Amino acid sequence: MSDHPHTIVNLCNLPPWVIASEDYNRKPVALRLSGVRESNDYLFRKIADVDDAGDRGRMLDEFMDVKFRLHEWRRSSGSQRRGLRNSYLRFIRGWGVDSNSIEGAVLKDWVRSRFGLNPTYHRGKLLGQDQEDDYRFAVDRMKGIACTNSIYSQLDLLYEFCQHELSIRHAGGDRLTLFRGTYDAGQYDVIRRDAKRRLCVRLNNLSSFTDDADCAWEFGSRVWKVDVPLSKIVFFSDLLPNHILRGEHEYLVIGGEFLVDELLY
Repeated sequence: MSDHPHTIVNLCNLPPWVIASEDYNRKPVALRLSGVRESNDYLFRKIADVDDAGDRGRMLDEFMDVKFRLHEWRRSSGSQRRGLRNSYLRFIRGWGVDSNSIEGAVLKDWVRSRFGLNPTYHRGKLLGQDQEDDYRFAVDRMKGIACTNSIYSQLDLLYEFCQHELSIRHAGGDRLTLFRGTYDAGQYDVIRRDAKRRLCVRLNNLSSFTDDADCAWEFGSRVWKVDVPLSKIVFFSDLLPNHILRGEHEYLVIGGEFLVDELLY
């Protein structure tokens, strides 16, 4: 167990080593963040009667706006103004520009704190607390968290809303076939190789995928085809009606040990 990139404690219904395992990715079960659905029961009861996905997304945004006082930034100043403006939307957009950004560090640390999987890459491979790359990750994370209003709680609610939407849009399913393009395949830990183009790799605790194989080739010289559990999808480009990450048909996926098939160009 010690070779898994996870912490011991998380805020989820399954332990980190289970979530990170290849077995879990083959036979996933629902993941739930402690208390999030219960404390936001009003929202989930309201959207249960709404048929249109766009309307449900707008209801989430309005609920976030009220619960976290995001609209009050116009009447605020200084650090409070910045904190209220730096909502979950800013961090998702920031990831779309650069997953190794300050926003990317916050999202990776949110996965670590909630699901117990440590990041393995941020502007370099993360090897230990004394490494320079690990220091840069810590600095980016602290800069990102410093000017926000309960950003991790916002991301908690976003994840649970995403899971609710996936249960509607893919009723009866538990996985999606997604694709990831990469230029740095050598940076990944290879657990084993089952065939020439089939291997088990350890992905970063949060990674980008797409549901468009052709689009994946725009992001790497190598493309992996992966069956991703719905429970590991944090966000996807059609989740909200505001077109975030729409161009790449992007999915943000919690990492761990994945069986991947390398595609030929």
